[in-house]
This record gives sequence, C-alpha cells and structure tokens, in this order.
Amino acid sequence: MEVLLDSGAMGLVMSKQFARRHKFKRTKLERPMYVRNVNGMLNYVGPIVDTVEVECYIGYVLASIL
Repeated sequence: MEVLLDSGAMGLVMSKQFARRHKFKRTKLERPMYVRNVNGMLNYVGPIVDTVEVECYIGYVLASIL
C-alpha cells in the first residue's frame, strides 16, 4: 500500500474504519485525546481513543511510526 505522510505534521492519524479494514493492531489510550480543528472547534468525529504502530519503508529504510 502506498501512503502520503506529512513530515511537518504534529501527529499522524487514520480513521477507525481504515485501521479495521487493514487489520492494524489497535491499543487503547489511557485517556482520550481531544483534537481541535484549525478554527479552534473540537473535531466532530470525536477524540482519538486508540493508537497503532506502523512499520513502513521511507526510501530503502524501514521506519517504525507510532
């Protein structure tokens, strides 16, 4: 699978549906992480409640992204 990563982003996110569809192992966060949009409003999708660890190649280097 090819993906585009924003290397300048403060965090990387994916939808629950994407994580389920591609069978990523999800780990519950101790506390939900509430996300605000650029206008300061809470994101309507809700808080981030899980994390995943993803291994991917960046060029020829294997990287682990959490």
